[in-house]
Amino acid sequence: MTTTGVGALLRTWRERRGISQLELAGRADSSSRHISFVENGRSRPSEEMVLRLAEHLDVPVRDRNALLVAAGYAPRYAHTPLDAPEMAALREGLERLLTGYEPYPALIVDGTYTVVAANRGIAMLLEGLPEHLLTPPLNAMRITLHPQGLAPRIHNLKEWRGHLLGQMERQIALARSRELRELYEEVSAYPVADRPGDAEPEEAVPYVALPLVIEHDGRLLSFVSSISTFNTPMDVTVAELAIETMLPADPATAKYLRSLSD
Repeated sequence: MTTTGVGALLRTWRERRGISQLELAGRADSSSRHISFVENGRSRPSEEMVLRLAEHLDVPVRDRNALLVAAGYAPRYAHTPLDAPEMAALREGLERLLTGYEPYPALIVDGTYTVVAANRGIAMLLEGLPEHLLTPPLNAMRITLHPQGLAPRIHNLKEWRGHLLGQMERQIALARSRELRELYEEVSAYPVADRPGDAEPEEAVPYVALPLVIEHDGRLLSFVSSISTFNTPMDVTVAELAIETMLPADPATAKYLRSLSD
């Protein structure tokens, strides 16, 4: 690929972020004239400049490699399979994290919501789902929103579905991912059944965030979700991992989950 290619890519990322050439130049300790020359192919950016601009444009790690290649440089970030020997310490740490969070649900997904690992709290919520949804590779969005998945059990499906689709839309805007776009088009097209007469929680709870209200074994459980990612990842695989932990949103849910582990 020619240096013109990297200029066009950088311009696309800058416009996607809604940043002017002058603003980007100020952030990257450069000049708007140099940014203009890079974008129109009149100047070939150094490897350091490509990475600096990518950092200030919040370009995902996978796409930073693409920028480097387009500029004529070697990729900087490895893309190591999670089951590779050099990932053993990371895998062990993630497994300890998931196990330590039990009995509360927690899982790890990649950039397209494929489930990498999950604990027994998640397995509990998935009990009774059809085999075709639980055949690896599992996809968290598909399992949650599919009409044969968790969707019929979610008592605030409209709100939770809107939250999940909005989350995917923000990710699609951040990263150019064909797979993520295709997944979004699939799950957003799933039919949404009305749920008249849903049961209300036993007592009013002042939720601190939008809860997932889901039925399990005749009980109504409520969770608030938190998502964690790695700081300054140096590997594409690690950069795209997300750890989702589900905290009981009310005392009744916490008590019930603890009783299952006794």
